[in-house]
Formats: sequence, structure tokens, C-alpha cells
Amino acid sequence: MFSFGIIHAQQIEKSENGTFLLDNATIVSVTKGTFKGDVLIKDGMIAQVASEIKAPTDAKKVDCTDLFVYPGMIDSGTKLGLAEISAISLTQDFNELGTFTPHMEALTAVNPNSVSIPVTRVSGVTTVLTSPTNGLFPGKAAMINLSGYTPEQMFAGVKIPVLNFPSSGKRGRWDKRSEEDIKKDAEKATKKLKKFWKQVAIYAKAESMGNADELAYNPQLSALSEVARGEAKILINANKKADILAAIAWANKQELDYILSGVAEGYRVIDTLLKYNIPVVTGPILDTPSRQSDRYDTPYTNAGKMQKAGVKVAIRTNETENVRNLPYHAAFAATYGMGVEEALKAVTIVPAEIFGIADKYGSIEEGKVANIFISDGDPFETKTQIQHLFIKGWKVPMESRHTHLYNEFIDRTHQEGN
Repeated sequence: MFSFGIIHAQQIEKSENGTFLLDNATIVSVTKGTFKGDVLIKDGMIAQVASEIKAPTDAKKVDCTDLFVYPGMIDSGTKLGLAEISAISLTQDFNELGTFTPHMEALTAVNPNSVSIPVTRVSGVTTVLTSPTNGLFPGKAAMINLSGYTPEQMFAGVKIPVLNFPSSGKRGRWDKRSEEDIKKDAEKATKKLKKFWKQVAIYAKAESMGNADELAYNPQLSALSEVARGEAKILINANKKADILAAIAWANKQELDYILSGVAEGYRVIDTLLKYNIPVVTGPILDTPSRQSDRYDTPYTNAGKMQKAGVKVAIRTNETENVRNLPYHAAFAATYGMGVEEALKAVTIVPAEIFGIADKYGSIEEGKVANIFISDGDPFETKTQIQHLFIKGWKVPMESRHTHLYNEFIDRTHQEGN
């Protein structure tokens, strides 16, 4: 009988803490160009970036000759840590019962021991927005770093409510509803949204006037009070042209501070996105066209068309176990119009800016969190190998379920059966 205990272990080697000097590297800073130099990591932060740094006595040197130092990539829309096996409902925790659950927080449901987390981070993805899905207001998405024993240790400082704006189209190729039923369902959902938001607005106004005590506490309404007052952002999912325009009209009427997510047909509404200066999280890039009449490469070109026109664009995979493919989503966007430099920004500094954490994440700069990977080439190229990984300054082993399986079976030891 075979024993596979070693394969299921998430991490055999421990992460290493301390002071590290990344020596003689090609630094791809994202915000300040690409240049030869050194990076000093201390107390979890990027302490210094210079052409040459004298190593502190306690520093551990990492020889980066012929290697490239990049900021960790950020995926702006996933379900990572909220689900394990799609066929087993007990392993899924990204949705709650009900249409209105904005008070539910994805962070509380994150599983730090998810097998998909090590698989993702060894691809250079160090930070993700993990998000609830079902219902109009499914809850609050959370930005997490992909290392830590608890959700709190992983938290990267962002919680943002999510609105799945009523869709006027089919939910997928499996959707067998008639056009009339689709229209009726969209109208019904829109009425529910308007009715619920009216309650949110009243509750938020009462809170701001100091009269909340006169109202019965309502966690659903309270969770959106800051959004209603324009004091916090909201992430609005919409994909089809008509839905994007409807979402923009509704959000502008409520005077909300919002980010659009999904935006599969963003290329059809570029003028409106520019007019209202709306930041966009789009993806998946590796997808099929939303309309049968569209060209095969429509999903590949969407991000680039928006970015080239002047829209601030971040890229998401909208995945669970395949968040590891974020570099290739960005690569396709780069190839189909966005360009390598802008595609890299779309998975580093741009999402950091959109979600308000650019002072800590998204580039190689002094004073930022040391989320860094070191590779032997362009991370968008499939042949490139990630050599070293740092998350919050910890040197994380390049281990995952995939590497454990590879090492187990590349050198098999014969065992006799009964």
C-alpha cells in the first residue's frame, strides 16, 4: 500500500524570516523603470533599493545575478481560499442563502490551508481579492496575502462590498430561459435592488444625523451605510453593454464611489467609462466571446482597448484553483493590444491604486511591503521559472501540491503489493 502523506502536506519547509539582501539583480520596479541594483528586505518591508547596498551584518544574501526582481502580482477578482472541490458543496464557502447579505465577510471564510494557495503563490501571485458571489449583495470581498496561519494574518487591508448588478442576458451557455423570462427576471431584480437601496439610504442618513439609535439595528443596512454616504467604495459586477450602462446610471444617481468589475463588453462603452472616470477590473481574459457574433479574440482585446483609450484597468482571473494562471491572462492582454509594460501594471500597481493600497503594494519601492518574486525571465512567458518568493518579507518555500507530486513520482520507490 502506498503512503502519500508527504503529498498532502501544504508546506514541508518553513518560511524564513529575517533581513535579506537581493544582490546584483535586474529590478523591474514597475513605477520607476527597470535597472540593475540591490534590494534590502527588513522587518517585512522593502527597506532600500539602490544600485549597490552594503549588506548589513545580519543580512542573508540572495544572489540574483542574471535574475529579475518583480513586485508580487495582484489578482483583482477570485474565490481563492473560499472553495476547494467544486463537486463537493461542503468545501465551498463563497455564497450565503438570500439575496441581500452585504454584512457577510469573505475574510472570515478564508481557509489559509487551501491547497490552491501554494499553487498560486509559486507562480508569482502574492495577493488576491477573494470575493463572495451569489445574490444581489453577496457580502464583502477581502484583499489577502497568500501566506499566513489565519485569515487575519493574511489580510491586506481592503474589505469592499460587492453588488452583482441585475443582468439582462443569459447567465451562461447552460441558461435555457426564454428572452421574455430573462427580461422579467432582470426587471424583478432591479425592483428589488431599488427597494433595498432606498432602505439603505434612509438608514445611512439616520446614522449620519446621529439618529441610528431610533432605528432597530439592521446589519444588512449598516454594512452599506458608508457606501451610501460616499465614504467607502463598492465593487459592481456587470458584463454586458446594457448592464454596464444601467449600473453606471444607477450608481451615479446614488452618488456612489464605485469600481466596475467583470466588464466583458467594456470595449463597447469606453466613452462612458472615460466620461465618468470609472476604474475597471476586467477578466477573465482567457475566455470565450460573450456574443456568438464576436470575433474569437474579443475577450483578449477588451482590456487593451480600454487601457489604450485611457481607462484605468486591472485584470482578474475570476478563478478559484486556477488563479495561478493570472500571468497568462495578463500575457494574452499584452499580446492582443495592451503591451507587456501596461499588462504588468494591470496586475501590480494599477489594482493597488484602484483599491487604495498603492502606498504599500504594487511596485518595488522603499517603504512598501516586501511582496516580491525573483524569476529567470519574463513571468508572462511559460518557460520562465520563479526562483525565490517573498511575502510580507518572509522567504516562502517554492513548494506546492504540484511540486510534491512531481518530486514523489519522478523518483518512485518500488513497493510490493499484497
